[in-house]
Amino acid sequence: MSNTAKVEIYTSPTCGYCRRAKSLLKKKGVAFKEINVMMKPDKRREMEARSRGRTVPQIFINDKPIGGSDELYELDFDGELDAMLGL
Repeated sequence: MSNTAKVEIYTSPTCGYCRRAKSLLKKKGVAFKEINVMMKPDKRREMEARSRGRTVPQIFINDKPIGGSDELYELDFDGELDAMLGL
């Protein structure tokens, strides 16, 4: 997997939207750092402070918050995601 963008995704293991977002990134061959917030209150607080969002997933591309799974798929549909990912 290679891409030039730094991709981080805050997730929890029981989240279907998290699986959906990770699936799209994997399909595109994008490397990403997954941060599980389920049992880590400090990581959840970090996610909320960075994204202003309280639900998972919260996705960051090059430290820019892009939102969750729906926003990720919308960027892909609009043809903007590949450029953001450096593909």
